[in-house]
Formats: sequence, C-alpha cells, structure tokens
Amino acid sequence: MSQKSSLREIEQRFDNDVERFANLDTGQLTTLDAKYNMELVTEAIVRLHPNVKYVLDIGCGAGNYDVSLLQRKSPLHITLSDLSQPMLDKAKERVEAINKGGSCQMIKGDFRTLPVADESFDVIIATAVLHHLRDDSDWESTFTMLYSKLKKGGSIWIFDLITQDSGALQEFIYSVRYGDYLISLNDTAYRDHVLDYIDKEDSPRSLMFQLDLLRKVGFTKVDILHKNLCFASFVGFKE
Repeated sequence: MSQKSSLREIEQRFDNDVERFANLDTGQLTTLDAKYNMELVTEAIVRLHPNVKYVLDIGCGAGNYDVSLLQRKSPLHITLSDLSQPMLDKAKERVEAINKGGSCQMIKGDFRTLPVADESFDVIIATAVLHHLRDDSDWESTFTMLYSKLKKGGSIWIFDLITQDSGALQEFIYSVRYGDYLISLNDTAYRDHVLDYIDKEDSPRSLMFQLDLLRKVGFTKVDILHKNLCFASFVGFKE
C-alpha cells in the first residue's frame, strides 16, 4: 500500500476543491446516483429515527448530507469530521445557517482516531470516505470503532465506491461500464484520469465484504439501500 496517496496528499486535494464539492452538480459527477443516494439516506434516517438528535458525519466534505438531513429534521447536534479544514469550515457555515437551536462541532483529522466518547451518536453518516481505508485490519478496526460510537438503537449509513469480489466482474464493471460512463462525461482521457486517481488514492472493498464486516463487529441488522455498478449505499443497525 506504500504507493497509495498519503493522508496529507488527500487533505491537500480536498483543501483545493471546496466550492466544487459543495455543489452536487459539479462535485459528484464521477459518483453514480450521488443526489439520489443523498436523498434516500437522509429521508430514511428521519423516517427510522424520528427522534434523532446526535449525528456524526465522518469525511463530511462540504456538508451536503448534513444540509439535506437538516432540511428534513432540525435542530440537531452535529459533529463534523474531515481531514480538510476548508471543507470543515464550509460544512459548518452551511449547517449553522439552517440548524437553528442545534449545535455543530468540528473535528479535524483522521476519523479513525476520533476523540469522542463511546455511545455518543444516534446516527453516523459515512459517505465517500471509507474507501480511503487500507488493509483488512484497518477496515475491521475502523468498523469496530464506529460501532462503539453509536448508542444502542443507532445506525450507520454508508454510501461509497465499491469493488466486485470476482476479478472478471470487476474488470467489466470498472473498465467497461463505469469507464463508458466516464467517457460520456468528457472523453477517454478523462476516464483514464479518474481511474488512475482511484488506483492511486483509494482502496475500496466489495459490498459483500463490508456487509459481512458490519455483522462481524456487532451490527445485528444490515441492509442494502441501492447499488449501481461500482457505487452502493447500505446501512447497519446496532441493537
């Protein structure tokens, strides 16, 4: 994994791209069904947790999911976590503009070492962030940590880049179908650019790997919300 981007390199990339990522029409072009999944997840959170109060958003970016959630339910006590200070600043600005009577805390740094107490949150949101984890032990320790931060009856909501367990299927999904989608956005050079930075920066795991891992660390109910090629949203419930 030594060839992968460092945390500092990832931080710098997002520091320089705040305004684009704050706009779903420009910041999520390479992410299939980005807006659909955001609305699906945030509406589901409100419907399944009508009394939700405490929310943790890891890798919050510019706060798109938090804004969408607050448009459905407020006030909330939201904790934002991200490597990028400019992203955190933008997310906090957007949250505080509509979260009247609530609170917003920022935590800059690696979400794997969050300085928050166990059983603190009703809901954890993790979108387009877990693919930055590296080896299997990193994935398991992170899922275990996130489970511990949830209150009993809480849930984690994930939307992310995924891989396929079959090598042949992975090649078809990424290089052919997802590749064709990227070409439709621009050209073959753009496709190659996106696939190259995925290879350099990301270490995604398959949907089945992550669902099994959620169960392994203690989530008693796990469900798939939506899957389209190499992107999926899913949820785990802590009882």
